[in-house]
Amino acid sequence: MKKSKLFLVLGLTLVLSLVLAACGGGSDSKSSGGSKDSKQELNLMESALIPSADSTKADDAVGLNVINQTNEGLYALDKDGVAQPAGATEKATVSDDKKVYTFKLRDDAKWSNGDPVTAQDYVYSWQRAVDPKTAATYSYLFDGLVLNASEIIKGEKKPSELGIKAVDDKTLEVTLVQPAAYFDSLLAFPTFFPLNQKYVESKGDKYALDSDSILYNGPFKLTDWNGTGKTWAFVPNDTYYDKDKVKLDKINVQVVQDSGTSVNLYNTDKLDKALLSAEYAVQNKNKDDYKVEEESSVFYIKFNQERNGKKTPLANKNIRKALALSVDKQSYVDTVLQNGSIPANGLVPKKFTFDPKDNKDYRDEVGDVGVYNLDEAKKAWTQGLKELGVTSLNLEFTSDDTENAKKSSEFLQNQWEKNLSGLKVTLKNVPFKIRLANDQKQDYDFSLSAWGPDYQDPSTFLNLFRTGNTQNRMSYSNPAYDKIIDQAAGPLAGDTQARWDEMLKAEPILIEEDYAIQPLYQRAKAFLQQPYVKDLQKNAFGPDYTFKTTYIDGK
Repeated sequence: MKKSKLFLVLGLTLVLSLVLAACGGGSDSKSSGGSKDSKQELNLMESALIPSADSTKADDAVGLNVINQTNEGLYALDKDGVAQPAGATEKATVSDDKKVYTFKLRDDAKWSNGDPVTAQDYVYSWQRAVDPKTAATYSYLFDGLVLNASEIIKGEKKPSELGIKAVDDKTLEVTLVQPAAYFDSLLAFPTFFPLNQKYVESKGDKYALDSDSILYNGPFKLTDWNGTGKTWAFVPNDTYYDKDKVKLDKINVQVVQDSGTSVNLYNTDKLDKALLSAEYAVQNKNKDDYKVEEESSVFYIKFNQERNGKKTPLANKNIRKALALSVDKQSYVDTVLQNGSIPANGLVPKKFTFDPKDNKDYRDEVGDVGVYNLDEAKKAWTQGLKELGVTSLNLEFTSDDTENAKKSSEFLQNQWEKNLSGLKVTLKNVPFKIRLANDQKQDYDFSLSAWGPDYQDPSTFLNLFRTGNTQNRMSYSNPAYDKIIDQAAGPLAGDTQARWDEMLKAEPILIEEDYAIQPLYQRAKAFLQQPYVKDLQKNAFGPDYTFKTTYIDGK
């Protein structure tokens, strides 16, 4: 959800969070703005509970955003989305073959219990992430990247054989399988953050289950979170090496799932930023504090081909094609969202990543795939039913239980049932945490999912659907697609242009040949934000926000 997961990555909302997708880092830049208010307290909302605050296991937008405020890795994203040294003193020294990175760690970096942050903390964290026993969703970020990660994930080698070692307490060496131009941005993603081994192991199964069972090495500490509650807070971490740049005394967060409540809280000074549904976006769009944030998160429909060990009707390509092409995306964003979001005719978003030769947008070079086409949808539906030997189908569509999620589900249900004769769609709207658990167990027919990039490269999206990827929880597999992903990650990794050209071949297979997923929209968020909130950093990938230098001025 970042990443990304999930951010990438679930990383993760549909404005007020239809679904959460994953993914970013911090900034050590400081605004030189005017005088600051004496009371530095920020009031924010989230649209779901924290599923996990464990940096190894978190794979949703809410959890990753929390970890991004409380912990820090070798690098952190600045306000321009560039990974800058954070836990490292400077950019790594890189070998001539671009495979070996050597980092020098800060002498003044400490955990919230006073322990120094050491190179071994990174070694332990990374080994824990790839250990099959951990079952970390984001283990795939290491797969094919860090030496021996693939074999460890498969259980063929031990975690101790991962290509990372502590040369001494303040020197860390990482060995890659192939060069990776996006490696720096990955280091700002929470899965790559360090962990204090002694502390984590002392907590055992209770580690990170509440705010008192976590150690912090970032700008803030998480407080007042009991593991399941709808409220939590952040307070400054007094052991943080860069604490002088942290201006807020407290950040209060509460879970709000409908726009009416959020707007009321905003108008009564109980929220400083409120996400808006379509209805409230229209009502407030002419106000000075109305804002729209364009994002790189893409929402798409997942077609699960196997549920509880049995093939579903969605294992049939024509059924998937019919469902994919029978939704009018433009009508959806115009009538349901109304917040600046745009139809997505591709998985990789617009204005995100560009051809190294001529800087052309990936989206423009691939072109539109998965375009609404009702005639083709109806033909595929008729053929699919014939192949299955049935005249009708009952399918269950899963999404979150927020106000907007329910409205979106109803729109999609209407499109499918109106356009595809004999189809009955049952809606299942559940809390995000339950939907995520069902997704992980592959216990659903089809659902609305989302992905926010974990790093700036097409592979942060394309890798999700490789056979065996921990995010590919829908039994999709195509050797031709896998070959493209493997070529880009392996033999072509050192040839930037050839790698890019290879990745251009992936989406047509995934979306137009196989109809494995159907992109629906690229998200924008409409919200109200008080003008006295300054330097709230929005990240282009990774976790959504960084609050390190945020402050209140003029309240």
